[in-house]
Amino acid sequence: MHTTYSMLRLAASLALAIALTGCDRKAGTHAEGDGHDHGPSSAAGSGSAAPAPTNRVDIPASVRQNLGITFAKVEYRNVAQTLRVPGRFELLPTARREYRTPVPGRVELLVSQYQKVAPGTPLYRVDAPAWRDLHEQIAAVQARVDSMGPLREAHRRHEQSLADKVTLWQDRLKQLEELREAGGGSAAQFTEARATLNATQAELADVMEKDAELQAQQKQAEAELRSLQSRHSLLVKGGHCGDAHEGLDPGTGYTVCAVAAGVVESIGITPGGLAEENGHIVTLVQPEQIRFRARGLQSDLGRLRDGLPASIAPPQGGSLPLQDAMQGVVQIGLSADADERTVDLLVVPTTLAPWARSGVSAHLEVTLAGGDEALAIPLSAVVRDGARAIIFRRDPANADKVIRMEADLGLSDGRWVVIASGVKEGDEVVLGGNFQLMLATSGSAEKAGHFHSDGAFHEGSH
Repeated sequence: MHTTYSMLRLAASLALAIALTGCDRKAGTHAEGDGHDHGPSSAAGSGSAAPAPTNRVDIPASVRQNLGITFAKVEYRNVAQTLRVPGRFELLPTARREYRTPVPGRVELLVSQYQKVAPGTPLYRVDAPAWRDLHEQIAAVQARVDSMGPLREAHRRHEQSLADKVTLWQDRLKQLEELREAGGGSAAQFTEARATLNATQAELADVMEKDAELQAQQKQAEAELRSLQSRHSLLVKGGHCGDAHEGLDPGTGYTVCAVAAGVVESIGITPGGLAEENGHIVTLVQPEQIRFRARGLQSDLGRLRDGLPASIAPPQGGSLPLQDAMQGVVQIGLSADADERTVDLLVVPTTLAPWARSGVSAHLEVTLAGGDEALAIPLSAVVRDGARAIIFRRDPANADKVIRMEADLGLSDGRWVVIASGVKEGDEVVLGGNFQLMLATSGSAEKAGHFHSDGAFHEGSH
């Protein structure tokens, strides 16, 4: 009741403002250049003509705020060849990144849900015995590999020494054999030399065998070290950053950092919970990686094709400007819905408006081939006063005034409507609050006469 009374009171105030706004022209005359041939005005009565009514309405800032008046610009649009279909935004398949722990252990969360993170931000730390064991194994195997070098070098020197000793005893044995053939020498010396040579050769063979074993052990240790290092490298590439990021001792735990910027969408474990190997811990999402999915009719497939220009317009009736749209090109879905008789239409916007986010509904406006552009205004800018379609154009000469006009409308696509006259590109028309303006001005508009787009009122008809 109070709201109705306030609206009527405001309408009465606006109507009074209209009645008090003079034309500054003599009664019964038209503005110059309005295209009408009128006779001289009546000289009866006083010498000065009474001010004529006008269709201009004062809308100072206070009125615009109270009525919630908003404006939309007149623009050229291909209304006749525009296909409008509803849809909503969704995340691209690459927008999400899951972080799982490759080692089991107790998890300490370092971020909270919906927190924005930058690349390198620590996400969680795992107190993982397997991580510590890995470092200990790497250290132990590395020590084995490092010790194999000096050990094999000592064996090589021993082997060389024995090889030299064998050569020496072979020469000695040859000399004794030549001496025996000459009729000299001792059989005991010859026998002792041969025995020493055989023992030295046996020892050399043992050393060579031991060196081969050491070489095999070295290769095995090196292979084991490479395997452990490869596992460590995979864990590090999986997001581990504790050692480098915080200078932590490897034994303090396994810390995972974000590899790309994003927002924490979900957390898969409670703080301090035990995670299994490959357990889900955190999911990050990049909210700007979105696309628009609309559902068109299969009957329109003959008019649709990949690559058609399209715009994504915000839903009507909200606080978002109708012209805050995003541009893109249409891609027809790979399959259609046989039951619903629909087909998916996908658009990735070239630029994102602040209101665009996953789950927000909007309308896809596809510009079809053919047709001409024409001046158009939002259909919601038109109100009905009886049988007449009314719009309010902002006065180009005074931003605190609007001009009530009878709209000359054409084709409509359900959201935009062609307007044939009375406006030009770039003009502003009232979008929000136009119904209240219509209520406030309907009384003055019912006077016998007609209004022109310049605000002049004339009695009688054309």
